[in-house]
Amino acid sequence: MKTDPIQLEVFKHRFAAIAEEMGVVLRKASYSPNIKERRDFSCALFNASGQMVAQAAHIPVHLGSMPLSVAAAIDRFSQTSEVSENFGGLKPGDVVVLNDPFRGGTHLPDITLVSPVFTQTPGISQVSQGLQRPFGFVASRAHHADVGGMTPGSMPVAREIFQEGLIIPPIKLIEAGKINQAAWDLLLANVRTPQERAGDLWAQIAANQRGTQRLQELVKEHGADEVNHYMTAMLAYTERMTRRLLESIPDGEYSFADFLDNDGVGDEPIRIQVRVRITGDQASVDFSGSAPQQRGSVNAVYAITLSAVYYVFRCLIGLDVPNNAGCLAPIEVIAPTGCVVNAQPPAPVAGGNVETSQRITDVLLGALAQALPAKVPAASQGTMNNVTIGGGSSSDSGAFAYYETIGGGMGALPDREGPSAIHSHMTNTLNTPAEALEYAYPLRVLRYEVRSGSGGAGKFRGGDGIRRDVQVLTEAHASITIVQERGPYGLNGGQPGVPGQNLILRGDQEIRLPGKGSVDLLPGDILSLQTPGGGGYGAIERDSQ
Repeated sequence: MKTDPIQLEVFKHRFAAIAEEMGVVLRKASYSPNIKERRDFSCALFNASGQMVAQAAHIPVHLGSMPLSVAAAIDRFSQTSEVSENFGGLKPGDVVVLNDPFRGGTHLPDITLVSPVFTQTPGISQVSQGLQRPFGFVASRAHHADVGGMTPGSMPVAREIFQEGLIIPPIKLIEAGKINQAAWDLLLANVRTPQERAGDLWAQIAANQRGTQRLQELVKEHGADEVNHYMTAMLAYTERMTRRLLESIPDGEYSFADFLDNDGVGDEPIRIQVRVRITGDQASVDFSGSAPQQRGSVNAVYAITLSAVYYVFRCLIGLDVPNNAGCLAPIEVIAPTGCVVNAQPPAPVAGGNVETSQRITDVLLGALAQALPAKVPAASQGTMNNVTIGGGSSSDSGAFAYYETIGGGMGALPDREGPSAIHSHMTNTLNTPAEALEYAYPLRVLRYEVRSGSGGAGKFRGGDGIRRDVQVLTEAHASITIVQERGPYGLNGGQPGVPGQNLILRGDQEIRLPGKGSVDLLPGDILSLQTPGGGGYGAIERDSQ
């Protein structure tokens, strides 16, 4: 079938629209502010082999990892005795649930639902002997504010993954349209806020149903062969655009290293190193030399590292190309098994998704800044500024679990200052509005402002971070877990941004908190979160001082 460039553009938007509409359904139907207000979720469309064809403009850290979750679901059910009757043991109406970071997940709060999409249209949707197989898959991933574990919010400074919450391997949450009640009950029995979790899971189910419906309608309208052809053409188009980007980068080897402050257990900095080798229209990204996996929960699984690589090169393309598997086709990613960017079980990984992913992005951009100095900005906040606050008792439905990542400053660019008070790089969420936070939780926002002066100095200043003071109103003790990192580097003579800091204001006391850790809060305590600014770009010219 010949590829019509106009039809290719039409299908690009049709595929993306399916993922976007899934996201709208998920957001509107969800219960928790983290999903409804902050939009901490992603939705995507896949072909029959599990390659991502389109992802909505949701969370970058899910770009490379969601396909691995779909692959894990396919692999799990390709081992069943049902293969002779249904491709991979998956049937119409099935929904597979998983969150296992070592099977394509990121960290335990990110729960993924995968649905096979079957079509009745003759053509490539039929396998030999007339048996059906899925035409493709749709998937949704959402960050659930609590999935059990040792602290509310499921983001503790743990020593092993079992302390971080319930681990869900690929299982059928819904089979042939009927809920797997045993799996459902088991999941909700292991979380602090079961009603909220149930609501958010039903919202994901609804999103997958909408994606399934829209893809089936598209196949009915155009035929399976044509839709499949343009899925393949879309992957090839993105691959061509990525290769064109790589050809524009001077051949050579570019290295960079940066450090995580510590793992929350020890005080030693943790090295992350990358070597990017550009050869024509291909790239090799090698993380050899990075620190071994750590005792604390800053370990990143391979899916996270893949997502960071995907994100950086996708940004550098600078064109409106689809978010799909074609971007990674010409890029080899090397991450030695057992290192901090390819951790193995039972390593704790809660912070790897949110902190180490940002540092991986920093080192990649630092390396590529040597090759593309006019394109790459200074380091942004370098953290997602995670905070969880939880308390109450689930026995009287008074339990709550508040989770949020808070924005900071973006790095300055070669030609302008960095934006202030914004989420950057691997997080693409919003801040929870004060009104929504106060309505949903026993918390009060006392102060919410730009942290003036926190951006790094330079010819162009880095963006400023945020200060947010939240008072705990509940009589119960609350457990808080904060994961936060250091001041981001400047480029070309620019100064680093001001590091973040966390304080408890208790009466006349001002208690400084570590970047990672948990602490009990008393009623009336004020948690002051002050996020980093971005790095500056370029040396300050003396005449302008």
